[in-house]
Parts: sequence; C-alpha cells; structure tokens
Amino acid sequence: MLRTTRGPGLGPPLLQAALGLGRAGWHWPAGRAASGGRGRAWLQPTGRETGVQVYNSLTGRKEPLIVAHAEAASWYSCGPTVYDHAHLGHACSYVRFDIIRRILTKVFGCNIVMVMGITDVDDKIIKRANEMNISPASLASLYEEDFKQDMAALKVLPPTVYLRVTENIPQIISFIEGIIARGHAYSTAKGNVYFDLKSRGDKYGKLVSVVPGPVGEAADSDKRHASDFALWKAAKPQEVFWASPWGPGRPGWHIECSAIASMVFGSQLDIHSGGIDLAFPHHENEIAQCEVFHQCKQWGNYFLHSGHLHVKGKEEKMSKSLKNYITIKDFLKTFSPDVFRFFCLRSSYRSAIDYSDSAMLQAQQLLLGLGSFLEDARAYMKGQLACGSVREAMLWERLSSTKRAVKAALADDFDTPRVVDAILGLAHHGNGQLRASPKKPGERPDRSDLLKPLSFDIEFGLPTAIKTAFKELPRHDLLQEPGGPRSPAVFGAIISYFEQFFETVGISLANQQCVSGDGSEATLHGVVDELVRFRQKVRQFVLAMPEATGDARRQQLLERQPLLEACDTLRRGLTAHGINIKKQYNIHVGTAGSKDKKTKISGLRMEHSHEPAHDKTHPCSSQSRLYVKASCRGC
Repeated sequence: MLRTTRGPGLGPPLLQAALGLGRAGWHWPAGRAASGGRGRAWLQPTGRETGVQVYNSLTGRKEPLIVAHAEAASWYSCGPTVYDHAHLGHACSYVRFDIIRRILTKVFGCNIVMVMGITDVDDKIIKRANEMNISPASLASLYEEDFKQDMAALKVLPPTVYLRVTENIPQIISFIEGIIARGHAYSTAKGNVYFDLKSRGDKYGKLVSVVPGPVGEAADSDKRHASDFALWKAAKPQEVFWASPWGPGRPGWHIECSAIASMVFGSQLDIHSGGIDLAFPHHENEIAQCEVFHQCKQWGNYFLHSGHLHVKGKEEKMSKSLKNYITIKDFLKTFSPDVFRFFCLRSSYRSAIDYSDSAMLQAQQLLLGLGSFLEDARAYMKGQLACGSVREAMLWERLSSTKRAVKAALADDFDTPRVVDAILGLAHHGNGQLRASPKKPGERPDRSDLLKPLSFDIEFGLPTAIKTAFKELPRHDLLQEPGGPRSPAVFGAIISYFEQFFETVGISLANQQCVSGDGSEATLHGVVDELVRFRQKVRQFVLAMPEATGDARRQQLLERQPLLEACDTLRRGLTAHGINIKKQYNIHVGTAGSKDKKTKISGLRMEHSHEPAHDKTHPCSSQSRLYVKASCRGC
C-alpha cells in the first residue's frame, strides 16, 4: 500500500527493487536545461543514450531518447476501459506502439519494462453493466479477456504486467492523500476530492501550447474552480464503491494511471504512450498529479502519441461514440493481422491514417508481392529458376545501402514509411534480376505461360501446397543453365535480411493468403472453383489434337505429358489438404458418331467429416473438407 512519506519518493514499488529503478526518498537526478518546448523548459535526462531521436510531445520536437538505466527502460501505456469490444482505432495505436517497442528492443538493444493499466471501473462500465443486468466486475472481466485475445490475435506483445484499477484502490487512496497533504487537492462535504488546478500555477499545460478553457459545470457542482478535476468521486445510489477517508466512492480516471505508474516506477518514468486524444486532459493531468506528489520538476521524460485512425473520406476518428467503428474480430475475418501491421508500417505512428478496404487490399498485395519475391529467390538458390547473368556486385551494394537506410530511418523517430520504401526498393531490384531471362533464337516456348491466368488466384487465396503443385510442373527450358555465373549467396543474404526485419516488426511473410473467419471460406470456394475449371482446360488442351495422327499424335502427347502430370500433382496436393476433386466419367451420346467432351462443374460444397479418422495424424482427420464434383466427359 502506498503511504505518504516525508521525502519526495514513493514507498518501495513492485519492480523497482529488482530492476534498480528507484527507492524511497530517491530524488530525480539532476539534468541540464535543453530545448524549450510548449513554452516550458524540458530537462534532458541523464543515462543511457539509445541512439534514437523521438518526437517528444513535451517539447514539440525530436529529442535524443535517453533512458535512466542501462538495464531497463520504464514505459507506461494507458490501457483500455473494458466495457465493450475493442475496434480498429484501438488496434492502430496498440500495434503502432508494439512496433516501436519491438524496434527499441531488437534493433537498439533496450530492455523494456512495460506496465499497462486496465480501467475496470468507470461510468461507462457501470452504465453498460446495468443495461446487461450483470455486475460491473463481471462485465469488466469479460471485456478485459476479450481485449487480451484481440491483442494476441494482432500479435501485440503483452506488457510486462497488467495492473487493474480495482486491485489497487488502497494505493490510489494513498496517492490522493499525498496530493492533499502537499496542498494541491481538497475534499468536499459531498465526499468528492478535486485537484486544485490553480495551485499548479503556470506549470500546467506542458503538453499543449494553449490550455483549453473549462467546460460548463452543473449548478450543484462542489468544485472551487470549474477547471478542477476529480481525484475521488463520491458514490451514487446503486453504484459500486470503496471506503475512503472521504466517504464511499471510487477513483477518478486521471488519478488511476498516475498511481499505478508511480507504484511501479516511482518518481521517474522514461516513456509514456497513448493516443493523441489522451494528451489533453488525461496525460496533462497525470503530469500535474505526479509532479506535485513526487515534488519533482519532471516526472515523465518522453510522451509519445499516436495519430487517429480515420474513416476514409471523413474528418472523424474511428470511435464507439460516433458509431463508425469496425471491431478487431470483424476485421480479422477478412484480413490477416500481418496485413494490418503492414498497413500501420506504411505511415508514421504520429500521423492520422485513413482506413479503407482499398488501402488494406494494397497493403495485402504488397505483402504478397514480397512473399512471392522471396519464393522466387529461394527457387533461384535451389537452381529451379534460371535468369540472365545477375549483377551480383550491384545487389550486394543495394543490400548494404538498404541496411544503412533502414537503421537510419528507425533511429529517426521510427520512420517506418522510409523503411518500407527502402525494403520495397531492394525487392524491386532483386526481382528485376530474377526476371532477366532473354530468349535465344530457336529457344523452345515456355509452357509456363499456360499457368499465368491462374497466378492471381493462386497468390490471393490458396494454400502454399497448391502453389507448390504448379511450381513442380517440369519446365525443361527454364531449368537450362543461364548464360552467366550464378549468384545464389546474394539472394540468400537478401532473404535472411528480409525475414529478420519483418520478424523484428512482428510480420510473417509466409502464408499471407491465410485469413480466419467466414469471409475466407466464401473466397476459398470461388478460388477453388476457378482452379478446377483451369485444371480441366489444361487437360482438354493436352488431349485435344484434332489434326494430329499416328506418330505426330504420339509425339504431341509425349511433349504434353508433363502438363497431365502437373494436373495429377495438383489433385493429390489438394487431397492432402482435405480438398477432393471427384471425377465422374459419364458417357454422353450426342448425334450419331459424336461425343461431347465438354467438362461441367456441377457442384462445390464444404463438408465436415464426422467419420472416425483412421489416422489421427492425417491432415484430413479433423478438419473441414472441400468436395468438388466435376462431371468430366470424355477426358
């Protein structure tokens, strides 16, 4: 439990002793005056320089990121108010800061201790619980777990520790007592406690150039000044409450984060993050509360704020109050978490970003293109893809310059748009080398052209095994040795770098076509339908030789045999994934002496097998199976 002490420090916090982040009576180390921002003096901290410049909302400019301790950087993140499903507006902020956290950890070697506060008691929670006729605690528990599941689905790393407001009420009460004791808060006869904003003087407004005026107050308000804000709210009838020196009630919103962050990190915090809408008044009030409690000049050293997610075509953020939101669960029925993460990478974390289906599709296509390039590069390394002479020295230099550009961009306030441009540029040059395959006079035609109409469908919805089935098609002319020396090592280095970078930011370039939810099933049906039609057209081409006879016909059949083998390989590959192409050889008698050789797709359905699996390790033993019935006449 937090108790008021004579010194400016706070009692032994939970993690401070283990991490050496502070102790009772410990003072914030002396710093030097640095750039003046928002009309205030910012004290540049002393400690470990990370090599990163970050945009600090306290100064309104980029500052060198210096953390107090080499062993650990302290980071507090405002968490959710758990009364409903999280939406993409929330996801955008949490994913962006997760990317920054990963970069600081894996690129710049920072060991980050992150604390996230969970607001599990609030006006909105109480109102929603009453509507659903359940307790506020039950509602909050339900949506807290829902939030954590959404974050896991988006591949957002969990904080070092979650701290719930309701589990830290005694600490919050002690924090309020400390502010009152220092003359910056007052209690009222009604049982409320307010922060006396006038006592803060000109120190209030560190995050904003101009402090907005107070909104209108109710006639029965017991505040001394309209701008004062609540630290403790007296209980209303039928509301959840806790006992306190001022009577039954519950904490105000702003005091929760101040008390929780101070409980762990004490009187100094390296990084505080949240959406830009939290800068004022929430974060500003946190600063006021902590600096008067700890009696320090600067509690938080760096405030990082993310831009809003806007609905494209509207100058409004995505929010529940505006009823213009998309839940994370609904979004993930259509797009993968990697696509959303790449969408976030393409803009600065500080900027507003427009959401639209077209923007998501573009991000998806870019990721698929990168994945396709890596597959081609691997095929080249294996000797399965031939091309002209590779300009190896140029590619090595491009790789080296890309690495430098990426590191410089990440160190410049995590400039991920520049990073994406550099990565795509390297992929463009590498892909250009793989595509350089001049034809020689008399060279046999490349029958892989037959597969090109399917390339879009394969890239945008089918399992990798299906693509593999087509890639295994013998391509005799493509397997010829290129005209110059091969350069597999440089492509291996590019593959390794791409995988390392995307793993750093939490993106997997493999299996980008996999999407969970009902929407993907409809897409799979359509794509497989087209795939079966294409397969049948290939078979018809192979077997249709109206003008050839005798030896000429046999020679053509021999040349086309690899296409038939590829069709069989595809069918077997699909079967391994529970997709069965069932052939019905029905003889149709038309006019005298003729046969109808047309193929008809008679049905496509998804079925779940309820039969006991003979082999539990078989990939079809416990999954839905897609059956394609094709009436195949005469082939």
